[in-house]
Amino acid sequence: MTNLPSNLLKDDVCLDCYRWERDPEWLGILEHNHSFYHYNDFLKDYLARYKYRGDYALAQAFSQTIKTYLAEAEYDLIIPIPLSDERLYERGFNQSTALLEEAEVRPSHILTRWHSEKQSKKTRSERLLQEQGFRLEESDVKGKIILLFDDIYTTGTTLRQAANLLRDAGADTVSSLTLARG
Repeated sequence: MTNLPSNLLKDDVCLDCYRWERDPEWLGILEHNHSFYHYNDFLKDYLARYKYRGDYALAQAFSQTIKTYLAEAEYDLIIPIPLSDERLYERGFNQSTALLEEAEVRPSHILTRWHSEKQSKKTRSERLLQEQGFRLEESDVKGKIILLFDDIYTTGTTLRQAANLLRDAGADTVSSLTLARG
């Protein structure tokens, strides 16, 4: 986790993660999340240029940070959160995959995603209520330590849905790494 203001923490855990872990349905699904940065106005503008205006080169700014963290992390597979085919066509690239590739990391593409309304257009409540949007391609994750990677952690729903699918398929642990925490 990134350094969040104390009003966003409870027992040294972000309030969002604290709430998730109190729900028996989601308890222990996602081991933990680490975010490098707080999603402030500067980062919001920067990532909008990167994701929505196709300024792919901006991914380079984060490559050393990601590379350094992953050199110390324990994982068998690192899986970027996928985009639906429609969203991938719109953007021309998956922002999470590109961030990993700029850090010279070879991700595993074993999750696919169904098309739905853009996450950025949904309210917090709508995000929390969304149904499972992922499918696991044929891959043996049984007993493996999985690290999910995404650009922004907003509500945790996307990461927890992916983690739930992987845990159901036998993954030993699933944690996540995100560039920013909203």
